[in-house]
Formats: sequence, C-alpha cells, structure tokens
Amino acid sequence: MLTVTDKYRLFDATRIQIMTTAYTEKENSKMLLKKFNLNLYLVTDRRWLGGRTFETCIEAAIRGGVTLVQLREKNLGSGDFFKMAQTVKAVTDRCNIPLIINDRLDIALAVDAAGVHLGLEDLPVVVARKLLGPDKIVGASAATVDEAILFQNQGADYLGVGAVFPTTTKLGNEAVSLDDLQTITAAVHIPVVAIGGINTENAASVLATGVAGIAVVSAIMNQSDIEAAAMRLTTMRKGAVE
Repeated sequence: MLTVTDKYRLFDATRIQIMTTAYTEKENSKMLLKKFNLNLYLVTDRRWLGGRTFETCIEAAIRGGVTLVQLREKNLGSGDFFKMAQTVKAVTDRCNIPLIINDRLDIALAVDAAGVHLGLEDLPVVVARKLLGPDKIVGASAATVDEAILFQNQGADYLGVGAVFPTTTKLGNEAVSLDDLQTITAAVHIPVVAIGGINTENAASVLATGVAGIAVVSAIMNQSDIEAAAMRLTTMRKGAVE
C-alpha cells in the first residue's frame, strides 16, 4: 500500500511527465507549422552562368517553378559568399521562395536565410538546430537509413539523399540506388529530396520512389533557357502526384 510520501512522489513524477510531453508536442507543432515546398529544389553553381547574372538565372528558375533555392558556391571567401547570399536573398524574398545556405551556418544567420543544409562533414545537425532555433529550416545529406534516422532525430526538417545518378557536380555524396532511395524515404517521417544527376530523362523514375521532390543543378543552371528547363521539370513533378 502506498504511503502519503509515495503518493506525492508518484504525483510529481506524473506531473513532470505531462509537462515534458506537452513541451515536446508544442515543439513538434512548431515544426509542423514550418511550411516549405521541396517539389523542385535548385542548387546553384556559378560555373554554369555563361555570362548571365546570378539574379537573372535564379529569377528565371523561380518563374519556371523552382520552389526552394540552395546557395551552394564552393571556394568563395566569407566576404564574397556573404555578398552573394545577400544578392540571391533579395531575389528569393521578392519571389517569396525560401533560401537555404549550404554548409555555412554563419552566412545563413548573417543574411537571415530560411535555413541551412549540412553535409556529412559539416556542423552536426543537433548543433545547427540549437543555434538556429525551431523556426529555421535545417536540411541534411544522408546516404543510408542509419544516417537518415540519426539526422531526423537530431532535428533535421528534410533530407537530401543521393547521388542517385552519376554527376559532374561535386556534391560529395555517396552513390545511392533508386531502391536505397525508396528504402530511406520509407524509413523516416520527414521529407526526402533526391539529388545527383537528375534531369528530364530520369526524373520520373526518381519521383516514383515516393520522394517529396528533386534537387537539380545543371539540369537548370546549365540550360540556355533556364525558365523553360525548370518548367519541364515542374510539369514532370506535377504529373507524378496526379
């Protein structure tokens, strides 16, 4: 039979558990209210500009249906990257499209970007989440189910999985088969965007795995008509969900 002291201890333990559950549900609700669209995810690469300005290319891609832009420009000093991020964010803000900064949490904070995308060798997801807070987007690259579940548990909002096809863009990702992509997508409850060598010829097979969207680089940035290229991929994405 429980003593009075035991009853109070049980009451306190129950109260703490209820408070913890309420806090967790509150945080989860915040995450659910964070809306972003991964349908057509553009990763930038200034090597493909061909004399065109960054602003012109990104605005054309957005007109064609790009739903999220990641600024990924390697080999730039902090000052130049910061200026480029400011330029790109002016375009994405005007078009009401989220801007994600690759790797550089400091730049993401400095320009008040929508979030950051982290690779396997970057800052841990759990640290980025702590520094950015619950309202910003944190994406993470994953190539296995174990990595996907780990980053999900650390607070990632979405996963970039690939490379699903050979690519000339140095993404630093391991090769991931379409079967592996489907397995990873099914193993997590956060959305997955596929990346790596995706174009109009193979996008349908990628979308058939159940991913939330496709991330492309040269399939948009290296095209003479960027808006038309984005439109073709947008049409394919819409067809996959109908």
